[in-house]
Amino acid sequence: MSIALSAAFLLICSAATVNAQNANFAGDWTLNEGKSELGQFGARMAPKKLKIEGQADAISFERHSTNQNGDAVTTKEKLSFDGKETESTVWNNSKKKSSAKWSADGQTLNVNSTILLDRNGEVTEIKVTEVWKLIDNGQALALESTSNSSFGTNTMKLVYDKAK
Repeated sequence: MSIALSAAFLLICSAATVNAQNANFAGDWTLNEGKSELGQFGARMAPKKLKIEGQADAISFERHSTNQNGDAVTTKEKLSFDGKETESTVWNNSKKKSSAKWSADGQTLNVNSTILLDRNGEVTEIKVTEVWKLIDNGQALALESTSNSSFGTNTMKLVYDKAK
């Protein structure tokens, strides 16, 4: 009986340790265009700033961008780490459904999203995969994004510097 309890205790502690080792993306981040690969659409498609708040079971973030008119646009999203799909509103009330999953080592967050882009009643489905990871000893965030739609495929490798 005591061996079973000891084994259960070790298993619980191991699981807690794995969770505690997930990368911490919390903070304010600014796009470093010089270190980024902006893809076919260039810098206009890349958020200029990210504000990220982490919790044990989810991550909340804001993406600060500008639209084609040069107006500031902020989108807010929350991703759950339990693999369940979350929904947010982006770009003119278009819906985005996303799910997130940590890599086995907890250092990379993989995000899969589907955006139903509504442009004047015409809806286009965009599939997006994102891979988030800290680089430069946690002072930079690398966000690799690939989108597929009727517009084609676009890949961006964005690097964000952590605000001091």
